[in-house]
Amino acid sequence: MEPFDDPICCGGAVHDRTPKLDRARFLSSAAGAAAGLAAFQTAPGTTGIPIPSALAAGANQLVILGTAAGPPPVPGLTGISTALKLGDRVYVIDCGRSSVTQYANAKLGFTNLAGIFITHLHADHVCDLWNFFLLGAGWASPTDSLRKAIPVYGPASPGLPLPPAYPPGRQVPTAVPANPVPGIKTLVDRCNEAFAYSTNVLVRDSGIMDLRRLADVREIPLPNAGAKPLGPTAPPMKPVTIAQLPDCTVTGILVEHGICFPSYAFRFDTEGGSVVFSGDTALCSNMVTLAKGADVLVHEAVDLQYFKDHGYSSTLLAHLKGSHTDIGDVASVAQAAGVPRVIVTHLAPGGLVTTAQWLAGAKQGAKKAGYTGQIGIAEDLAVYDLRG
Repeated sequence: MEPFDDPICCGGAVHDRTPKLDRARFLSSAAGAAAGLAAFQTAPGTTGIPIPSALAAGANQLVILGTAAGPPPVPGLTGISTALKLGDRVYVIDCGRSSVTQYANAKLGFTNLAGIFITHLHADHVCDLWNFFLLGAGWASPTDSLRKAIPVYGPASPGLPLPPAYPPGRQVPTAVPANPVPGIKTLVDRCNEAFAYSTNVLVRDSGIMDLRRLADVREIPLPNAGAKPLGPTAPPMKPVTIAQLPDCTVTGILVEHGICFPSYAFRFDTEGGSVVFSGDTALCSNMVTLAKGADVLVHEAVDLQYFKDHGYSSTLLAHLKGSHTDIGDVASVAQAAGVPRVIVTHLAPGGLVTTAQWLAGAKQGAKKAGYTGQIGIAEDLAVYDLRG
């Protein structure tokens, strides 16, 4: 089988299923990871950073809704999503698989949701976006529900052309040729249209609100005239203001995520501290620029050694390296930016590498980079104080 036939995506990368993959070892690794996860769940504090906090009214906290890269579902783990709670207002960054369920499980309160921020339009970051409105909005009191419009910030269309298939030379179809590169507003509008029957019926028999009034979509215009779909996708630049909100200022910057463009990292500056969300990114100077002097860096990671050890092709490995940050390099970003705390999430492969292995890789990288700050491996529904 040729590489990239029967592709499986993971963390924005495409995995080839060549005969080199030892399925017995793969299944054995999965079983071991499941056992490690079960052990971790009964041993709080093994993530590296101090034992996660409990949700506290009025506090400034990070709530990890989901940690898994995707798009394929990972048993026992929720797709990538994080909530930033500033007092009684909550902002959600990326809406991976089941993030709405996790939001409810975290008891954050839909009436407290103040905004949603989407780093890029890969399916594993947006698949639950409309569910915040479809399932969590418009219901009559006393049900906990969104009842007023909230801003949704995300990428505008990058415009044509579409990038070529990776690796070069592959022939691939184009979905929706009439509009192959929609931005986030079109995504939300089309979701609203697709669920029109449900909305129209529920408006009539359950008295829900018109969902079209509740999603205030605000597309982020391309912030750098030199950035282009065919590259460079993240030329060096200064952060730009994304939103000026009552309790924080949100800035953003373009980052490198393979051929997915635009991809953003976001920074929230608040009176109670500052936190940066990397989104999906390879090592990128713009990440250091955005994260300078922040209190917390929430950064993605891929375990390249896992893919090497399990016989994945050099083509895939090169693609992963060009789209994501190896666990051994995360600390170098924090070191260069002077950030004292790092929380590692968007774990690829999720569920197949134990928490202890993730932490060992991160600490090895920290030693190499001379980083002496705190590094933690996120778990679903963990809560961290914004300032430790």
